[in-house]
Amino acid sequence: MSPDINPLKGFQDMGLPLPPLTLFLHLRALPAWLALSRSERHRIGAEAIGHALADTGVTYRHFDAEAFSAACSDIAVLEAADHGGLNRVMERLRDSAIFARPYFELVSIIPAMEDGFRHFEQEEARS
Repeated sequence: MSPDINPLKGFQDMGLPLPPLTLFLHLRALPAWLALSRSERHRIGAEAIGHALADTGVTYRHFDAEAFSAACSDIAVLEAADHGGLNRVMERLRDSAIFARPYFELVSIIPAMEDGFRHFEQEEARS
């Protein structure tokens, strides 16, 4: 990434710790997934998520949304300090049955930085 457009350059230049990056993955369960037994869903999900997260330092949380939204049925939250770790997780997920079969449609990915405004204020105060 060019230093001119690197949003984390200020943190790096001032020796500030890089804030973790969080990805909110909006997912829609497809009929192929819903047709599986719950035990089969648990097995496939655990296998795909376990493999995707292995040796990456990425944390994973899952939220059900189907009772509250027509936009997506599930939200997966991935968080890591290392962007490379997030990339490895996403590549592994894309190669897994979750997306390759497919069992889920990836509706959107929303990257975010928790308390980004606080990090901005710290950076501005030091410059």
